[in-house]
Amino acid sequence: METEGVFDPETEAAARERFESLAAPAETVVKESARQMAFDSAEFDERITEDVLRTAQESLFASLLVVHVGTREEFEEWQASHDYDVTEVGHEQVDNVVWHAPQFADEAVAATFQNQREAAVGTLRRQAFGRLYREVLE
Repeated sequence: METEGVFDPETEAAARERFESLAAPAETVVKESARQMAFDSAEFDERITEDVLRTAQESLFASLLVVHVGTREEFEEWQASHDYDVTEVGHEQVDNVVWHAPQFADEAVAATFQNQREAAVGTLRRQAFGRLYREVLE
């Protein structure tokens, strides 16, 4: 089993604090990207909305989450030793699983994959944000 990512919040408060700390970096990334695309002032004002900035903040947060990547057997061993209600996406007959389980929750998410590790990690992080963090951060 391998672990990747940099943020594994111990509490809901820690998750909220990290999320809030990403507002300014998300805004900077969006605005610099828009400038690189040569948006004029009117297009910039029209297209760079609060929703766009919030989406960037959510994406940054999700991209930092710690995830565990392992074989089906490693995942099942982890699951047997932890008391989480796991939502798994993908097919149960493939060889590999990526999962995230917040320390403060009793829920976890997992995504299966055969060969596309990076795609599965990205999918899992989006699933984790939507299923485990969105309500906590609102």
